[in-house]
Amino acid sequence: MWVERLFRDLCGHVMALTDLPAGSPAGFMDREIRSGEGWSERLGAALASCLVFVPLFSPRYFASEMCGKEWYAFAQRAIHHGALNNEPTEAIVPALWVPVPPSQLPGPAERLQFNHNTFGDRYVTDGLYGLIKLRSYAEQYERAVYELAKRIVRVAESVRLQSSRPVDYRMVPSAFGGRAAGRGPAPASRTLQITVAAGTRHDLPDGRSSEYYGDSALEWNPYHPDSRRPVAHVAEDLVRSLNYQTVMASFDDEAGHFDSKQPPIRPEILLVDRWAVADERRRQRLAAFDQDPRPWVSVVVPWNRLDHQSHAKETELIHRLEETMPVKMSQGRAACRVAANGVHNMEALGQILPQVVEAAAQQFLRHAQVYPPAGSRHGERPRLIGPMGMTGGTPPPLPPPAPFPTGSRFDKPHHEHALPEYDEFGPDAEDTDEHRS
Repeated sequence: MWVERLFRDLCGHVMALTDLPAGSPAGFMDREIRSGEGWSERLGAALASCLVFVPLFSPRYFASEMCGKEWYAFAQRAIHHGALNNEPTEAIVPALWVPVPPSQLPGPAERLQFNHNTFGDRYVTDGLYGLIKLRSYAEQYERAVYELAKRIVRVAESVRLQSSRPVDYRMVPSAFGGRAAGRGPAPASRTLQITVAAGTRHDLPDGRSSEYYGDSALEWNPYHPDSRRPVAHVAEDLVRSLNYQTVMASFDDEAGHFDSKQPPIRPEILLVDRWAVADERRRQRLAAFDQDPRPWVSVVVPWNRLDHQSHAKETELIHRLEETMPVKMSQGRAACRVAANGVHNMEALGQILPQVVEAAAQQFLRHAQVYPPAGSRHGERPRLIGPMGMTGGTPPPLPPPAPFPTGSRFDKPHHEHALPEYDEFGPDAEDTDEHRS
């Protein structure tokens, strides 16, 4: 099987390029797992410990929700690692199984900084599948696989991604959800605003340390010292890994521009520092914001219990924020209420934020202004065009009946319908798998 051959070849090169002990596994491929063998648990453990994630790009890969879930589960680890070290962490090394037009790539894949041209011209035009299938391309295949193995080893040794606790793979979202065709601007429903309601180092209440703050609200870092990145940027990376574009803003800068009577232009996440309500002017603005119905805005309250100052005043600060924003603190799905009650670390943020984003996006779609299709005129009802339209022409003859009813299971070979969902990674699905080192 072609994917298995690629996996063996890559593992052989990785073993030769590293000091891994003989007999130790150089990689993991999820299609080794079959139903009844703890598939979800083994996959979750592999995603929590592998050093490099190697997706095999193909149109079918990006159409797979399962593959999108794996991508997000690994990306969440990389984002967490980058926040701990305050540096970009890119441990995804893509491989072209079948060339995919840039217009068909979802945002997380399109944003990868990766130059496929270094693997050879024929690799770029035909992908590994084309090289491995044709004997005349054997030399190009060997070159591409060797270069890919070198890239995997280099990334593993330079990033040194830390292991994490396994997540329930079935519960994570897909990184490919709602992707739009084309390379133009993402539709409004795939753009999300992240607003931060927090103070700066220049306007903190007495007794609050400035080490958690910067010169703007966007520099607020509640998870200091574990995290070296502001929480807004960590949230931005997580949201972008869900195939969204993002807009960042400070609540203090945006407070005068909110108008609940206008339809929303995008869903929004409001990151709130409980210490922010100590400033009376900001507290009043938050209270006014809470009184206007904006269900497309979900509140997330990052809260570090290892912060001794926050822990000492926790009861007081919780009570004051609940008095200020009673609607937002209790509205929405259970996940939204959990997020408003306090997210205690970055790992929890990565798990809860996708659910909050989904809730905000659903509310946005319910309240956003609906526009007619491009080119339509106000008040004009759709009508048929052609022989059955306004010209009064004669209807065309009916086509001969199909041998089987349209949409029945006989429209495709029977075996295509008999495969259960998990066989998307089975012996006949060569375009949907990933190899992980």
